[in-house]
Order: sequence, then C-alpha cells, then structure tokens
Amino acid sequence: MLALASPASLKGVLSPLEAASLLAAGLRRVPGLVVDELPVADGGEGTAAVIQAALGGTWQTATVSDALGRPVRATWLLLDDGTAVVESAQAIGLPLLDEAERDPLHATSAGLGELLLATLAERPTALLVCIGGTATIDGGTGLRAVVGARLADIPLRALCDVRNPLLGERGAARVFGPQKGASPEVVEELEARLAALEELAPFRDLPGAGAGGGLGAAFAALGGTLVDGAELVLDTIGFDQRARAADLVVTGEGTVDATTLEGKAPGAVLRRCERLAVRCELFGGVVRDGLRAHALSGSPARAGEDLVRLGEELAGALVDSG
Repeated sequence: MLALASPASLKGVLSPLEAASLLAAGLRRVPGLVVDELPVADGGEGTAAVIQAALGGTWQTATVSDALGRPVRATWLLLDDGTAVVESAQAIGLPLLDEAERDPLHATSAGLGELLLATLAERPTALLVCIGGTATIDGGTGLRAVVGARLADIPLRALCDVRNPLLGERGAARVFGPQKGASPEVVEELEARLAALEELAPFRDLPGAGAGGGLGAAFAALGGTLVDGAELVLDTIGFDQRARAADLVVTGEGTVDATTLEGKAPGAVLRRCERLAVRCELFGGVVRDGLRAHALSGSPARAGEDLVRLGEELAGALVDSG
C-alpha cells in the first residue's frame, strides 16, 4: 500500500517540505506501508522550494528591501530551462514583520520590484512570480514605480493563491487587511486607495486581482497573465501521476477554512483526488467554517509532533482497512 504526504505550508510554522517530512515520518511508523513525499504549494509561502524539490534548479540571492524599506536577503530559483521562480514573500512577506510592525497603510511592494530587477539581471527566459503571503495592500504601486516597463519583454505568469477581485467585500483590503494589521478604519482607507488606481481599473474583477494586496491586478496591468497557482504547481510537480498510484493522499495547511477550497493548494489536491478516485484526508492546524478535516492541536510549538501523530493514525487506519 502506498501513501502520499502532500501538505502545503503551515504558514510561519513549517514549510511544505518540513510538513511533508514530519507527516511521512508518522506514516512510516506503520509496517507494510510505502510512503512518498510530494509537498504542494499555490503561489504562497514555500512555492519555489516545492518546485525545486521536483525539478531541481539553482538558488540565487539578492539583498532587497522588505515591506518597511529595511534590507533583507531574498532567494529565488532559476530552473534549468531558464525560468525564474520568484516569491513575493521573500522580499515583502508578512512573516518578515513582527506583529506590532504590520502596517499596510505604509507597507510598500517596492522591494519586490527590486527583487525582480535583480532576477532580470541574470537574463531568465520567463518569470513565474508567486504573489501570496505579502504584508502589503498597495495595489503594486511600489513595485510598478521600481520596474517601470522593464517587464514588458519577458513572458510573465503571476501565481495567485486566491481568486479574490481587487475591490469590494471579497477584495484585497476587506478580506486580507485585518490579517495584515489593518483596523476597520484603515481597511476602508485602503479600499479607497485601491479604487483610485485608475490604471488597475480594467483588471479589478479578474480572479486573483486582489491576491498579494492587489499585486494580481498590478501584474495584469504590466502585461502578465494571472494563473491559478495551485493548479500550475500541481501540474509542474506531476501530482496526478504520483497520486494515481496512491491508496491514500494526505494534505492540509495551517488554517483550513472556506478559502482552502477557493484557490489554496489543499483544496486543489482534494479536487484532483476526487477526479482520480483516490482517498484523500485533509488536516488543519486550525479548522473553521464547518469543514470536514482532522484538526491538530492548534499550537505552533506542537505542530511537528501533531503531524507525526496524525500520520501514524492515518497509516494505521489505512493498513487495518486494507
């Protein structure tokens, strides 16, 4: 019997690769089970590492500005075919700020522009930009000021981890502002700022326009193509081929809620497994919105222990049923 450990990140606690390793360690505690590790991502934290684990490539580094303008060392991935995989969160990620520092009114995406210029200096043939996990809600204003028209001549795909539009009740400010430190009053000011960006108006309602605090709309305005990050990553790492051979796939993330099914990697894994008629179990460090999933303890300090225990429990149930 074969089990496939395919978690996404437990944001700010475990990377996808770390989570897969711990989950697999628990699965392997039960004799008679072969375990395969295939971590997943969706354009958010850890996407480049997931792609590198499957395809290889060379890590590159650059010193750029974080969302508050301070220097930060960022990494990006150059694949063998010349494609550069760049994570916005490496430069302007929310985990780079202490909770007290979160300030989306003043946070800027300029550091992502700096990272892209450093990437272009290596002459990649194409760009995959992962736009999840940012501390910003500036509609890419800082990014666009830095890069100007320099992205016009390179194929660019922006990997969106959510499908939200730019504005409105499901938009960047109202949905993601509070988790980035915005009070209700600040949320409304951010909404007004985004609405005033006339150059983004033609792209406001694109699925993913609100991803990365409006970076989706910004990249569309720069000529990029917005793509479903989870689906692209699963295709890139050959998920279907690996899952088709499995008796069980285990996936999950730090918080499982309604957004898990609306663009996040575990939701995409669930849909793929349903189409492949492969059993799939979902877990979350925290489970909300009435979703059916295995809830971990919710303690970041115990996340690793929780995953090992869950893996052992699921493996035991699988072997007993087989």
